Amino acid sequence: MKYYLIAGEASGDLHASHLMTALKQEDPEAQFRFFGGDLMAAVGGTLVKHYRELAYMGFIPVLLHLRTIFANMKRCKDDIVAWQPDVVILVDYPGFNLSIAKFVHAHTRIPVYYYISPKIWAWKEYRIKNIKRDVDELFSILPFEVEFFEQKHGYPIHYVGNPTVDEIMAFRATYHPDFDTFTETNGLSSRPIIALLAGSRKQEIKDNLPDMLRAASAFDGYQPVLAGAPGISPEYYRKYTAGADVKSVFGQTYALLRHARAALVTSGTATLEAALLCAPQVVCYHTPVGKLVSFLRRHLLKVKYISLVNLIAGREVVKELVADTMTVEQVRAELRRILFDSSYRRQMLSDYAYMASRLGQAGAPARAAGQMVALLRSAKKGGKAS
Repeated sequence: MKYYLIAGEASGDLHASHLMTALKQEDPEAQFRFFGGDLMAAVGGTLVKHYRELAYMGFIPVLLHLRTIFANMKRCKDDIVAWQPDVVILVDYPGFNLSIAKFVHAHTRIPVYYYISPKIWAWKEYRIKNIKRDVDELFSILPFEVEFFEQKHGYPIHYVGNPTVDEIMAFRATYHPDFDTFTETNGLSSRPIIALLAGSRKQEIKDNLPDMLRAASAFDGYQPVLAGAPGISPEYYRKYTAGADVKSVFGQTYALLRHARAALVTSGTATLEAALLCAPQVVCYHTPVGKLVSFLRRHLLKVKYISLVNLIAGREVVKELVADTMTVEQVRAELRRILFDSSYRRQMLSDYAYMASRLGQAGAPARAAGQMVALLRSAKKGGKAS
């Protein structure tokens, strides 16, 4: 069958690539066409547009690039109609993907599947109307979403487990270098590492990295090491690291977290990755006009936490320093607790284990692919998949 996938950022590229690999196991003759990235391209198929040309974040960047965004959206819609896939599979990225879903539902008979559902439980809950209308099957990777979609909104979904569990397990099975080998290979010192994960978008890096560096640099016996995000050039990072005592590693985020004594992490999948790799962390998310953002968060957000670790656990496992609470002083104070308070550190690692147990077993991409192919084949036969 023909599968059209749309992923708009680095994490979506990663998850979509594993889903594509699993789809090929279920359907060896699978053909792929996609908006995505290098990892999806490595699986095979036709890359129509790279996510680097899609990912604009924040009101002003989006406003400045509206013409490009609309052009990309039109290109995607026209390409889907021309190729006539058996299914369109949307991967996260709701601002773009829900518009595509609306178009496909209104103008074609192509089914729309959503893998990694939009986080409407946190923001823009009204989008449930669009999802019910435009999305044929939704595949969730977060256990608490089942209650939200099915019990609160009467919309049945498929919980398939979390693909990050698979990715971490695969890494652990094949990665064996010790700390000394890792540091020597990457030209690092022998001091313990504080990992800096400043986001996957340029705006996030601009907003978060300077304060992260100032906070981590206060600990003389430790070395801050920056994890380079896919699609971000070393030259861009140098705008914010010039003159700082910091080294960077690219394409080795899991290895860096595996060897880090502590990590400063922006919100997103990276917080979950750090937890599954047992790296004690502080969630840091600076925004301009922090007090306004904090006010909006308190009054408009539907959830108590922003990090996946805390959301999945249902309690505060890691400290979240967001908007006006994300200051150099507060980040340093939390880092100090992680590095020097052994009981605090042990509790966080224990809570990580509890959170991991709630995610369930590995195998999310395979379960999602199996269910997708079964549903599609059943529809082709005119039956109903069990």
